[in-house]
This record gives sequence, C-alpha cells and structure tokens, in this order.
Amino acid sequence: MTSTDASPGTDERGATPRVRRSAGQRRAEVAAAARELALEQGLSGVTLRAVAARMRVASGLVAHYEPSMDELTARTFTVIVTDELAELRALTDAAPDPTAAVRMLLSLLLDGTHDAVTRVWVQSWGLGGEVLGAAVRAAMDDWEGYLESLVAAGVSMGRFRVADPRAVAVQILGMIDGLNAHALVRWRDTGERRTLMALAVEAMLGLERGELTG
Repeated sequence: MTSTDASPGTDERGATPRVRRSAGQRRAEVAAAARELALEQGLSGVTLRAVAARMRVASGLVAHYEPSMDELTARTFTVIVTDELAELRALTDAAPDPTAAVRMLLSLLLDGTHDAVTRVWVQSWGLGGEVLGAAVRAAMDDWEGYLESLVAAGVSMGRFRVADPRAVAVQILGMIDGLNAHALVRWRDTGERRTLMALAVEAMLGLERGELTG
C-alpha cells in the first residue's frame, strides 16, 4: 500500500476511473466515519467493520491507516466532547452575567438536544481502558475547569456565595452527568429534570430560589 490509494467513481463515459486519495485524506475519512458512528450509536459502534462499511471500503484499508481501534475510539471521543464544550463555552461567554451563564448552561445541557453526546460520555465510562480512560479523565478535567471558572466569576462579582468554587464545580458536573444519563432512559421529563437541577444549583451557589428557573 502506497501513500495514496484508489476508490471507484464514474466518468462521463460510464467507466470507473481510480480516484487517488492521500494518506491524510484517508485518515480524515476514517475520522469522519468514526465520529458519525459514535454520534449515531455511541462509542460501541466504532468498530473496524462498521467504519469500513460506512466508508464503503475494505476493512484492511481502514486497518492500514488506523492500526489501533482503541486510539481511534479515544480520539473520536475527544473530538466530540471537545466540540461540545467549545460550543457551550462560546454561548455562555456571551451571557450578560454569571447567573445568566449558568442558567443558559443548564437549559442547553438538559433540553434533550445533547443526548447523542451524552451517550458517548456514558459509554466511555463503561468501556474504560487505558487509552480511552486517559482521554475521559482529560475531558472531565476540562469540564471541571470550565465550571470552576463560571463559579469563580460569579463569586468575584458578588453574585455567588461559595467558599470553594472547585468543590461546587465537581458537584455540578456530577449532577449534570447523572441527570443526562437518566434522560437516555427517559426517567422524568425534560422540564422536571431541568427544574430539579436548577433548584439544587441555586442552593449550592447561594442564589435566591427561582433565579435559575425564571
């Protein structure tokens, strides 16, 4: 196998010329296929056979460019959860104040639109392993840091009454993970989960009742 390989296509005469793809293009195609499968089926759907089928190529070609499915799964996980966090961070950074930022975050995370990413998270904890486990720990550290920064900003502005922003960030992260996991089996409806979460976070941040549900 060279640094390029061919895929079938059809020209104007009905022939099937061989279209050359570079190694970089093939790896990008593998990554895209793995991401699609993970969002549709969870990380358990990222298998050698499934990725090859999605790309419509032989399994051997995928194995040539991605010899370790563990590493591909870990990278796929990281891409998905990093994109989600970046999107949420951009939205909450535009909020007018820390309270509005937290209110927005809880609403976005618990409205049911992130179920595909939640499935990726839940399966990552179950699958574990050395490579994926390291990726999951790094992503959880990123989330903890993000939440701590939100809480600390509220404290510095006199909006939140919190002695230990990091401890509160850890608690909020655990609650978000738990309620989102519950959502996958439709335990309680979206509105109820959101209200329960808002009431708990209000208490942790020292806010008045209703400030995160209004």
